[in-house]
Amino acid sequence: MSRNDWEVVIGLEVHAQLTTASKIFSGASTAFGAEPNRQACAVDLALPGVLPVLNRGAVERAIRFGLAIGATVAPRSVFARKNYFYPDLPKGYQISQFELPVVQGGTITIRVGEGEKSYEKRVNLTRAHLEEDAGKSLHEDFHGMSGIDLNRAGTPLLEIVSEPDMRSSAEAVAYARALHALVRWIEICDGNMQEGSFRCDANVSVRRPGAPLGTRREIKNLNSFRFLQQAIDYEVQWQIDTLEDGGTIRQATVLFDPDTGETRVMRTKEDAHDYRYFPDPDLLPLEIPAEWLERVAGEMPELPAAMRQRFIDEFALSDYDAATLTASREMAAYFQSTVDAAGMALAKPCANWVMGDLAARLNKAGLEIADAPVGPQQLARLVTRIADNTLSNNIGKKVFEALWNGDGGPSADAVDTIIETQGLKQVTDSGAIESIIDEVIAANQKSVEEFRSGKEKAFNAIVGQVMKASRGKANPAQVNEILRRKLGG
Repeated sequence: MSRNDWEVVIGLEVHAQLTTASKIFSGASTAFGAEPNRQACAVDLALPGVLPVLNRGAVERAIRFGLAIGATVAPRSVFARKNYFYPDLPKGYQISQFELPVVQGGTITIRVGEGEKSYEKRVNLTRAHLEEDAGKSLHEDFHGMSGIDLNRAGTPLLEIVSEPDMRSSAEAVAYARALHALVRWIEICDGNMQEGSFRCDANVSVRRPGAPLGTRREIKNLNSFRFLQQAIDYEVQWQIDTLEDGGTIRQATVLFDPDTGETRVMRTKEDAHDYRYFPDPDLLPLEIPAEWLERVAGEMPELPAAMRQRFIDEFALSDYDAATLTASREMAAYFQSTVDAAGMALAKPCANWVMGDLAARLNKAGLEIADAPVGPQQLARLVTRIADNTLSNNIGKKVFEALWNGDGGPSADAVDTIIETQGLKQVTDSGAIESIIDEVIAANQKSVEEFRSGKEKAFNAIVGQVMKASRGKANPAQVNEILRRKLGG
């Protein structure tokens, strides 16, 4: 039976570590990389008599997220105790939110695929709630024993829960990427997946089209988009094979093994009642008055969707270009600065350079755009020099490489310095170009005869010879025009 006879249903729970300097209920540091148990204070260790104090910065970051997704930010929410026993949870419970979360509802629009077959989809969010992270069990270098590191205990998290709206691993990855970009854009999470700042749990089930939802299994702690896709694809096929062989799916929590590409059961999945949630008596209800919401809203940056539409409206960019340029706040800022320096009339060529040569060079060097050796002012000057015919586009690429290598200094004037010192200025003098063309025609009579007999490729060969004779500096448009006039084409 074909996989197409089954419908895949996916919902994601994402844990985003908030960018506060201290933990959600204590003053201990959240910095990554400290020696084990060096950043765990009395509150994190659950010593007798300690009380939690809510971090205002964590709440503000939750508000920012709620506003960014068009959700309801609850005027009153409640912290609860989620009870379970595990070695890295000193209190025997986790402080989280259950019945009354701080963020309720909201949507994120994703784009799935590329090119003509790509499509947009709105993913609905159920909630986003504040909670504390647990510690970490260490199983290496302890002479056959396990150790506990409580540095992460109490680290502030925003758990973001989607509706089961996704129907493929591609949609799940597109959603995770969009969410990752958004939390970084509004600066509530650094998004570092290697350090555990952004972790995904995927709830996966399959069903016959139109049937009730199937039994789900939750894949825990996926810390890369590639692993997220691989894990979902394996799990979907496993569930389909199991059902088609007459088996049943049992609700469970599973782990993904990147080495084998398989999921394996960690434990039978608990339901909410297993955690015995009840309001935390040590914490008052969280109240967010309208004045607080208004102040945070006034401090919000322009959001990706709004900026994307502005790029389309103001700069006449395509949907694809605008979406690519707003994939991250850093790229959007770089492009905006480039256009500000070059002028709105050159927005499209600026976009082409940012998405083309600059992106390719960054990818090859493994650099982020914030670390690009070529700054926006320099790129703007380069685009301007191509537009005013000082440079051809091909010679512009040589100038770009020189800028990348640091030639001419860090200012925009480096472009003109490179052009001058390396003699790269485009030849636009018609007389000079005509003289070069005459010499090339005289030396390439066979190609001339082939062109006149109807072979268009011969014309391109002659153009190539002219450009070679001019060392690439002749204006290509003028070369084409004068050559066709001389050959009668």
